Amino acid sequence: MRRPHLPARLPVDPFILGLLATVGVAALLPARGAAASVAEAASTAAVALLFFLYGARLSTREALDGMRHWRLHLTVLACTFVLFPLLGLAAQVLVPTLLTRPLCSGLLFLCLVPSTIQSSIAFTSIARGNVPAAICAGSFSSLIGIFLTPLLAAGLLGNSAGGFSLDSLLKIVLQLLLPFLLGQALRPWVGGFLVRNKKVLGYVDRGSILLVVYCAFGAGVVAGIWHQVSVPRLGVLMGVEAVILAAMLLVTWYGAKRLGFGREDRIAIQFAGSKKSLAAGLPMASVLFGAQASLAVLPLMLFHQIQLMVCAVLARRRAQDPEAAEAAEAAQATRAAQAPQAAPTA
Repeated sequence: MRRPHLPARLPVDPFILGLLATVGVAALLPARGAAASVAEAASTAAVALLFFLYGARLSTREALDGMRHWRLHLTVLACTFVLFPLLGLAAQVLVPTLLTRPLCSGLLFLCLVPSTIQSSIAFTSIARGNVPAAICAGSFSSLIGIFLTPLLAAGLLGNSAGGFSLDSLLKIVLQLLLPFLLGQALRPWVGGFLVRNKKVLGYVDRGSILLVVYCAFGAGVVAGIWHQVSVPRLGVLMGVEAVILAAMLLVTWYGAKRLGFGREDRIAIQFAGSKKSLAAGLPMASVLFGAQASLAVLPLMLFHQIQLMVCAVLARRRAQDPEAAEAAEAAQATRAAQAPQAAPTA
């Protein structure tokens, strides 16, 4: 029996280290008084900037071009916005014996967030899966999640996420939807600039998210809500998230097989359908949860690192499957057969 192959170094996302450092600064030096008002205004502007950039970068034309693989995309969307929320709702039975209500609300919010694009593509590529399908599936999930995640959060989380009040809906429109649509409208003019300055704007993205995290966690420190979190509850939370991730990895792999998808498509479905986007979820939580955002984003931050480590191992295992070698050989033979034959020598 072949032993599992573990990579020499499990991936620790540097961004997670930055988030942890930001949480530490917020715990020691939270913004108070007038400084808190300035930080909140800056955080609001940062969220609007983030969603403007999301809209300006996301190519709806490329996403629509991928509609020919509609069964795969519908499967990923069902995993992201149906199966995940059902697991999040099932976890609510852990309140109050094992998890507090705010932590469980954050866990449910995690299950409503759209899939991530970058890591889904990276892991699909490592595992020799259908990379174009992963790109389209992640784009569809992000595009639909901009509209669907706030609505699902308002409906399923109730007062924890602002409910359906006019104020909460106005915040969603002004801070999320309007900047996103503006970015989409201006994409023909600013898209080239964003591509040329992708690296610099990546720092802008991450810096904006760190500012949002600082404001959220700092507000939690000032309000004293961190006294609600104990080490045993954090352990339970991580265990529950590991179970949810394992369940989704199994469902996406074997469920896709039952639906008749080939190996490359199943890999794309597994990695796109089991992921959650930290970059999209953090600013959404700051808008939807307000003062409770610090506890709401904690499950998402933990899940992000868990999914990176688990999927890094899984992607390497998939790449070494005998089935993967056979698929690669078949693809190579097909390309060779389709190549033009060399002219015979005299």
